[in-house]
Amino acid sequence: MKQSIAHIALVVRDYDEAIAFYVGKLGFRLVDDTYQPAQDKRWVVVAPPGGAYTTLLLARASTPDQEAFIGNQSGGRVFLFLQTDDFWRDYESMQANGIKFVREPKQEDYGTVAVFEDLYGNLWDLIEYAPGHPMSA
Repeated sequence: MKQSIAHIALVVRDYDEAIAFYVGKLGFRLVDDTYQPAQDKRWVVVAPPGGAYTTLLLARASTPDQEAFIGNQSGGRVFLFLQTDDFWRDYESMQANGIKFVREPKQEDYGTVAVFEDLYGNLWDLIEYAPGHPMSA
């Protein structure tokens, strides 16, 4: 048996502003942007550079209940983890693109990590795992 997580749905306010952030500022690639007339929605999928498996589905909130969770999908905890093969390259690039870091870079036993916010306030780890760590590239 082989299984993997294909997409993680991220509730957003607006498709185009989310694409502008993830593609324009974080450097993700736009994998798909297809209008679905039966549901009056768009299927918008983005992936980090070099990412081949798990993608983000940018899902526009369609009810007030969903809107309440924009930017707080994990109750204020770090929600997503962006793994990199070069922490300092990506950290500096993200800072130059106006990404707000809420926790400065820190060297831990497991690797180098800093916490940043996306355009809605969801918290992300930017992380380069230490060599030998089970998640290291």
